[in-house]
Amino acid sequence: MDGLTAVVTGGTRGIGLQVSRAFAGKGASVALCGRNADAVDAAVEDIEAMGGTAVGLRGDVRDEYDTERLMETAARVGNGGIDIVVANAGVYHGTPGETPLTSEAYASFDDTLRTNCRGVFATVRESLPHLTEDARVVVPTGGIGHKTMAGYGSYAVSKAGVEALVRGFSAEIDQTVVGLDPGVVATEMMGEDGRDPEAVAEMFVWVATEAEGVNGEIVDLKEWRQATR
Repeated sequence: MDGLTAVVTGGTRGIGLQVSRAFAGKGASVALCGRNADAVDAAVEDIEAMGGTAVGLRGDVRDEYDTERLMETAARVGNGGIDIVVANAGVYHGTPGETPLTSEAYASFDDTLRTNCRGVFATVRESLPHLTEDARVVVPTGGIGHKTMAGYGSYAVSKAGVEALVRGFSAEIDQTVVGLDPGVVATEMMGEDGRDPEAVAEMFVWVATEAEGVNGEIVDLKEWRQATR
């Protein structure tokens, strides 16, 4: 990944932080964002301490102007363009599996869709003027986006929307757009149960640099294991 520039939204913790670390560790220049300025600074310091190159902005993907500023900053970091975008920022209001649509608050529904779905839309849209010819856009998703399961409310709805965005953008732009389903990952947002985010980051490296024939597809853990074993 030497010489590549990558953008990671929600890059201050969980999957986003580990993906930022993995990209930087392989030579990419990383631009990351998060809502908490102190967490952004800490993430950048962490990456620089390991010898990587990173820049961080306090930004909220619910605000397209924040997202525009992130992309403009990223495009100035390395080669004058953006080679990888990971639209990772997301929220879950409540306890996973215990937020049925039948009783979910309107405010929770609205914020989940605005962050998880519209936020991805804004991230991809604002990156378009800066994407290099061979750039890849990676959008985390999950089985909940295309399986029937009770109790996941607006989070499941948002992931279904995200997968539609992957298909739509893949049909409309020249660059590769792919959804990545890493399975259940142990993050604060999802209850700390599942796979280690550091191990999951390797899936993102593969999809962002090596995976073939994935444009418009949703790639899962099984496919990654088969391709890299």
